[in-house]
Amino acid sequence: MYLIAGLGNPGSKYEYTRHNAGFMVIDDLAKKLNIKVNKLKFKSLIGEGFIGNEKVILMKPSTYMNDSGKAILDCFNYYNLSAENLIVICDDIDIPFGTIRIKKKGSAGTHNGLKSIIYLIQSQDFARIKVSVGQNDNNYDLKDFVLSQFSKKEFEVLKKEIDMSSEACIKIVEENVDYAMNNFNGKSVIWIF
Repeated sequence: MYLIAGLGNPGSKYEYTRHNAGFMVIDDLAKKLNIKVNKLKFKSLIGEGFIGNEKVILMKPSTYMNDSGKAILDCFNYYNLSAENLIVICDDIDIPFGTIRIKKKGSAGTHNGLKSIIYLIQSQDFARIKVSVGQNDNNYDLKDFVLSQFSKKEFEVLKKEIDMSSEACIKIVEENVDYAMNNFNGKSVIWIF
């Protein structure tokens, strides 16, 4: 069984902000897998279904970004999961716009959602899919930048990244993380920009 958690902030105020890229990927994945993510459990909205023969739980924590680990820890404890059964999808401001980056494990960097997860589950050994949300070229306060909306042109690029990210989730479960890294890292959708 896999827990696939997209990070973001709950509420319409944050719905299409850069920080909510993880939620957007979960919505896209749920649509592709015909899973309804509408059940309140583990301080989250969740949906359950399958990728092939593998059971998956899709999760959108409602704890706000900085406390994402609380929701994931609740689910971990309930199902006795390990870090190897976790895939986290989050926004990233350090990779080129139009790309995603899949990592097998690693530190949180500057991402508070990842910091919360690592601290509470006491492991960095989980897969993550980082969705580029653009770079803060205007030197806005980081919080203001990640809580800002996308321009129309940026959103067209983001939609392609979201599609690629949900496909990568499926491949991680069907194949493995290495397969997904080899097939999605380094690919850009920016040609449509």
